[in-house]
Amino acid sequence: MKAAVVTGPGRTPAYSDFPAPTAADGERLVAVTAAALTQLARGRASGVHYSASGAYPFVAGVDGVGRLADGDRVYFLLPRAPYGAFAQETVVPAAQCVLLPDDLDDVTAAAIANPGMSSWAALVDRAKLAAGETVLVNGATGASGRLAVQIARRLGASKVVATGRNRAALASLGADSVIALSGDDSEVEERLRGAFADRIDVVLDYLWGRSAELLLSAAAKAAPKTAEIRFVQIGAMTGGQITLPADVLRSAPIHIMGSGLGSVAAPRLLAAIRAVLAAAKPAGLQIAARTVPLAAIEAAWSEADSARRIVFVP
Repeated sequence: MKAAVVTGPGRTPAYSDFPAPTAADGERLVAVTAAALTQLARGRASGVHYSASGAYPFVAGVDGVGRLADGDRVYFLLPRAPYGAFAQETVVPAAQCVLLPDDLDDVTAAAIANPGMSSWAALVDRAKLAAGETVLVNGATGASGRLAVQIARRLGASKVVATGRNRAALASLGADSVIALSGDDSEVEERLRGAFADRIDVVLDYLWGRSAELLLSAAAKAAPKTAEIRFVQIGAMTGGQITLPADVLRSAPIHIMGSGLGSVAAPRLLAAIRAVLAAAKPAGLQIAARTVPLAAIEAAWSEADSARRIVFVP
């Protein structure tokens, strides 16, 4: 079969032949129809993600949409190594396949599942969002952040605050208020302090790096000390390390946690994805996506468009 094959660390997946999979007991053979290029897929393919196995060769891609032998349309997560989602066929544990709603097309399902899960699991499983609370989405102009704004509202947030560098993009998000991350650090922190003074209950952080440092500093200085701030780390688009002064954690009730593979068990991630897929049409969840033939994966792999999801079709 044809697949996007990774032959070594740091190498771009190559469109080439790979042995076709055979399903064992408890597995399902999936004919792939659509699979999205996500940061998780990039990180595992490059070998830099903490969940990468380091074994080569393997087929890239961590999730997608396809059809089973009986014709059922399913979303699937984490195929059995060395198989992946960027292929004509893959093999997946049966428990990691989710039936798709009839009103949701393959490309939208593939595009929305992973970024939607990132905020749904963070809000439900990690932050345990309560109706009426306020959510700040740090890095809201990318595909995942845009969905996070919508999903926070769907899950009962009474107010959503969005941050990002692109002022024009921030204005289009539908958030209750926006904070530009442009300018010098003192200006940005002053804006963030104002938000925390008004009360922020949950932070969904897709950026990490310097903006996370400023967020935590602003929270420690300005947030009311009567309610805990749940800071959920999801992505690291602007840096994998931060400097965290000890007094930030001593001076305010801040609870820092992560959300992703490992911090949320696979069955719970699947439950979040199932909920996102079920809510996509009723809630009007929106994500921008464009389809690319799998044969063109090498040319598309390095494209950077955080606001629009690339979806490969075999």
